Amino acid sequence: MRDVLDIHTHTLVSGHAYNTIMEMVQAASEKGLELLGITDHAPEMPGGPHLFYFNNLKIMPREINGMPVLFGTEVNIMDYDGKLDLPKSTLKQMDVVIASLHTPCIKPGSVQENTKALVAALKNPYVNIIGHPDDGRYPVDMEQIVATAKEEHKLLELNNHSLDPSGTRVGAEENDILMLKYCMEYQQPVIMGSDAHCIWDIRNHDLAVSLIEKVGFPEELVVNRSKEEFLTYIRKQTM
Repeated sequence: MRDVLDIHTHTLVSGHAYNTIMEMVQAASEKGLELLGITDHAPEMPGGPHLFYFNNLKIMPREINGMPVLFGTEVNIMDYDGKLDLPKSTLKQMDVVIASLHTPCIKPGSVQENTKALVAALKNPYVNIIGHPDDGRYPVDMEQIVATAKEEHKLLELNNHSLDPSGTRVGAEENDILMLKYCMEYQQPVIMGSDAHCIWDIRNHDLAVSLIEKVGFPEELVVNRSKEEFLTYIRKQTM
């Protein structure tokens, strides 16, 4: 499978990751990526950077040593109405925004509550990707999530870290199989994300690729194969 981008990655700025921007860029280049996303955790995640960090990303070059780089964030969904922990004025400056449910920021609710939270995030004009919607601690109506992503021209993430048996998310494989089933039905693309917190995990999509092959998910619905196709899902149309 052609795999030329990794958008969900974290630097040491996130507080529980371990490498600098330059180290991440170098690793991405060595692994043959055509596009790297730096999406550090937003402020309400313990250890996350201050609002000023994100507001100041405008100073960063979008190409470093020949590697195109998107600077954005993984924002936290803070309530079942889809409130995010960065203001719109900041979000609209980001190249890419991933919105996720994290246990330090929101308690798992009912299927209806969790679904409401993700649907609201999908309808937020500044959100591009829903991160790890497979976490069984937050059960959702997966068909509604896929249908809304299709309506809103947003991406759902197949998170490689979720599929790691040593991780904290539960029921991910079962939920991802269901997500992929509905994505095939609705012709809704997904994006594989490494969720890398160190250089060794950049472009580590091995578990995601294995699951895609297991269920026979079509490669044309995986946007990692094309930088140009991925860019149609964010405001930044060229790199």
